[in-house]
Amino acid sequence: MPTFDVAGVSIPKIGIGTYGMDGEPASTAVSEGLKGGYRHVDTAEMYGNEVAVGEGIRASGLPREEIFVTTKVWHDHLTDSAMQAAAEGSLQRLGLDRVDLYLIHWPSRDVPVSEAVAALGWIRSRGLARAVGISNFPVKLIEEAVAASEVELAVNQVEYHPFMDQSAVLAALRRHGMGLTAYCPLARGKILDDETICGIAERHGVTPAAITLAWLIGQEEVIAIPKSSSPKRLMENLKALDVVLTEAERSAIDALRSPRGRLVNPDFAPDWD
Repeated sequence: MPTFDVAGVSIPKIGIGTYGMDGEPASTAVSEGLKGGYRHVDTAEMYGNEVAVGEGIRASGLPREEIFVTTKVWHDHLTDSAMQAAAEGSLQRLGLDRVDLYLIHWPSRDVPVSEAVAALGWIRSRGLARAVGISNFPVKLIEEAVAASEVELAVNQVEYHPFMDQSAVLAALRRHGMGLTAYCPLARGKILDDETICGIAERHGVTPAAITLAWLIGQEEVIAIPKSSSPKRLMENLKALDVVLTEAERSAIDALRSPRGRLVNPDFAPDWD
């Protein structure tokens, strides 16, 4: 499994996304995915599935040090005391002593970025997480976070797929040596209706999802966390690791990007780029 190395950790470039799953489907997806070759699992306080994810990790039978675990703190827990308690709660639910990456899930309209990032640094200093980072931060807030942080920020987890232009965010992250973790990497299935992606998939003999993931992780600093509760589909997605896209194929997928491609835009979202 290729990795992106940043902030003292090596992040596997394809992970198991778990948003919208809980209970047995979540634990099975995690355990079967890990048995099948995944080494990165992404969850969050808000997903309400950290217990099931922890069960899946243990059921995989893999040594803890072989699994990269990411979780996230919700935007109403960004003061120092609230974040410390939230991190401790996540670890208790996961059944872990620490996570590998702890992220601010969304910026807050009430807690300044500098205050939230200071609390995040304390999470790392306490040893609750090996690395820390942010999620859903536009360029302006990326710059604020980097300027305020006393520890290196590893990634910004944002929506990113072939139909969404994230060039401004990517450029900012490259300037600061950070990674981009792509959520909704398959555009909620929209890739299945795209002639360009499906045509490339047919030529390579893999699924459109594998082509899309290959396009994403072919970008040096990009990590992708597709979600699937199907063990079969989880394994199909991993075939992205064997796909080598031509420059022409990459350019054809690049051309699909649009500033109007955003799918996730809750009312508490920041002002996007």
